[in-house]
Amino acid sequence: MGSPNLARFRLPVLFLLACGCAMPAAARIVCCDVNGKLTCGDPPPAQCNSRAQTVYLKGGTSKAVEAPLTAEQRAAREAEEARKKEEERKAAEQARKDRALLDSYSSEKDIDIARDRVIADIENNGKEVRERLEAAQKKQKQLEQEKEFYLKKPMPAQLQQDVANNTKELAALQKALAQKDADIAAARERFDADKQRYLQISGKAARK
Repeated sequence: MGSPNLARFRLPVLFLLACGCAMPAAARIVCCDVNGKLTCGDPPPAQCNSRAQTVYLKGGTSKAVEAPLTAEQRAAREAEEARKKEEERKAAEQARKDRALLDSYSSEKDIDIARDRVIADIENNGKEVRERLEAAQKKQKQLEQEKEFYLKKPMPAQLQQDVANNTKELAALQKALAQKDADIAAARERFDADKQRYLQISGKAARK
């Protein structure tokens, strides 16, 4: 048995079809519900412009037309579409990273070897910086001794410049050493994450 609402919408169309001459050339009748009252016509009644419609075509077929979206509904739909696109982008990016991970390593041990190599490179660079820092600290002591000769008289411009340059170099080298420690920590974290993900996508058990 058909729905009572659908039967109610079909009545005007069936009546027009029975007349044989009432259907317009476009052979279309548009109906909508206006406060519980069926409203039909072609062209569509003005009241139907902002409501869901049922369009009846020649031969008794019909199709549903959604009501136009409000500004809030459009914004919500656009936000949902943007969210889905972002999820798809992240999924594609993760798939790319997973392929690269499987292509780069054949075992958990390979990841450990790569990690140790990267950390060794950082440590080697840090060794050079530490040597330069020790030299700058030694020079600082020398400059401090020279400054003692000018406690009661103006310090030469060259000595002032040397002190300023040495102070800047000390600060830069100390910052570089601190960055070295941060780089090592970041490398360990990155390789640990790579190892965990590798074990997940490769199906290999963690080494005991």
